[in-house]
Amino acid sequence: MFLKKIINSIADAGKELLSKTFTGKRNVASLLELSDDLISYKGIASGIAIAREISETYKELSIEDKKKFFQEIDKKLKPNMDLVEQKSIEFVKDKSKETLKSLAALAEGRRQEFIRRMNMAPNGTAFLVSMREDLLRCVVEDPSLQDLDEDFRHLFRSWFNPGFLKLEKITWETKAAILERIIKYEKVHKIKDMDDLKRRLQEDRRFFAYFHPVLHDEPLIFVQVAFTEGLATCIQDIIKPTMDSKLKADTATFYSISNCQQGLTNVTLGNFLIKRVVYEIQQENSKIKHFGTLSPLPGLVDWFNYLEEAKIISIIGAEDFSKIKFLHNTDVKVGDPRIVEHKAIVKKLAVHYLIKEKVNNKPVNSVTRFHLGNGASIQDITVNANISDYGYKESFGVMVNYIYHLDKLEKIHEDYINQNKISYSDKIKKYV
Repeated sequence: MFLKKIINSIADAGKELLSKTFTGKRNVASLLELSDDLISYKGIASGIAIAREISETYKELSIEDKKKFFQEIDKKLKPNMDLVEQKSIEFVKDKSKETLKSLAALAEGRRQEFIRRMNMAPNGTAFLVSMREDLLRCVVEDPSLQDLDEDFRHLFRSWFNPGFLKLEKITWETKAAILERIIKYEKVHKIKDMDDLKRRLQEDRRFFAYFHPVLHDEPLIFVQVAFTEGLATCIQDIIKPTMDSKLKADTATFYSISNCQQGLTNVTLGNFLIKRVVYEIQQENSKIKHFGTLSPLPGLVDWFNYLEEAKIISIIGAEDFSKIKFLHNTDVKVGDPRIVEHKAIVKKLAVHYLIKEKVNNKPVNSVTRFHLGNGASIQDITVNANISDYGYKESFGVMVNYIYHLDKLEKIHEDYINQNKISYSDKIKKYV
């Protein structure tokens, strides 16, 4: 009886804290004060109440005040290097498990613990994903916040581990709320309406998405696949409203991968998604023998227009440059026939951008890094593959076919990661 009274007393205290309304002003100063309380409290009930109030206060801040909050949190909770050094010296002397544990805690600092405790708030995970989206915007203006962002990424990699995620095949029978979100999140090959989406869910198409159990009906990332004869070479053919009933498909062409949550940028969900979808398709359709992509080439136009003429000439030669000079610093109209006329030169330029332009010994193009990191090989460059305003503004209409050789995936992946070796076909070799 006595024990029951204690349990009820604790429960009542928890309810009181959870229903508590904090009366402080909702500004950066009060938010920092609440954050100090959160990091110091031990009780679960009090932690939930404080985390809830922090989330509500944070939502009312301007982006400038959010940046100030991130800067102060980073300063307050980052590792104390003097204490880390002292504990390191101590560990070198005694090499005890206790000292090692203390050293690890000091080296981590308290930022990750703050993020963990914020996850106790109602809808805490969704709130933290949204918070990181704000943080990424602030990092652009203040690179010193990168360490704080790395703490978010470190925790998100665990929380959004594919082992916790559920892969779902999206069909016309999927919940309307999810279908509406998919229309909203598709940025590259925009979906106009439900009728347009319905085409992408027909028999010759596959649509898969990853979901997290605590983010109900909220897709994290999705991939769209077309069953084609050989790799597709034109995105307009893929998304046109009718399909060829005589098609003898032998290839799965991945044509769109969309990260729905900006707050999960660089958490590498896509790497696991492609491999999982390949497995699902193999299990479902034995006629599909080949797997590849029709991928965009973002940044090609901006890169080309940034280059001085002398640099371009060093890449493709003076004679070839004279033939495509019209591309340099001009608005190229969709379907300009000169691009097809000089497609060999355009391909050579695109191959250089894909393979030779690098940052930290990896291709400067993010889509290329993604597919090569997955074990893909660059198969071909396709001119006039995206005949749209967006396609021409982004890459003169050029797209890339990557191929996934299933028997070589691990070898290609390891060579790329460990030796910065880029795998490409004989079609590409002649332009290198």
